[in-house]
Amino acid sequence: MSIKKKIIAAVVVIALVITGKYIYDRHINHNFMTITDGKVYKSGVIPPDEIADYVKKYHIKSIVDLRFPGTGDDVNNPEVPSELKAEKEAVAKIPGVNYFNNGSDQVPQQKNLDTFFKIMDNKANYPVLIHCFHGIGRAQMYSAIYRIEYEGWGNEEARHQAAFPFMFSSFDDGKPKGEYLKNYKSRKQLKALGTK
Repeated sequence: MSIKKKIIAAVVVIALVITGKYIYDRHINHNFMTITDGKVYKSGVIPPDEIADYVKKYHIKSIVDLRFPGTGDDVNNPEVPSELKAEKEAVAKIPGVNYFNNGSDQVPQQKNLDTFFKIMDNKANYPVLIHCFHGIGRAQMYSAIYRIEYEGWGNEEARHQAAFPFMFSSFDDGKPKGEYLKNYKSRKQLKALGTK
């Protein structure tokens, strides 16, 4: 086999592996990811008939749903009220699991952060699953905030872990989510500054 054919074969194999991983992550595993093992996980929407399986496997005690309908943004926030209701009802059937709806924009507002902190400050709520629709925007944003607030990560470290590949993602320099995380001040920092 010539070098050219080997290179073409290698490129095809790499493309197939990347495509397979994308399909698995996005459509089979619902972009589920461990943020901190045994404590915090993130995902996209998990179908109501599959939620109990994830709860059992990861011992999840609380689900934070960042979706809210009626935004008019069918790309980033394509939520449907009946889907939120179906998830809430499915979670209600699982003993010992809390469901929190904290409908958030792509860049959090203070009221969303306050609700998020109230949930995450309560150790009885752990392990927690944070999810939005796709699992790659708001769920990643709140996972980065969790890492900054509760694990002491630096802003840049949390921002760079928010998306892969980082470059050209919605967390990159100059993008609203990227700039938000770059400038984010933790509650500890705000307290030291005397502003909250």
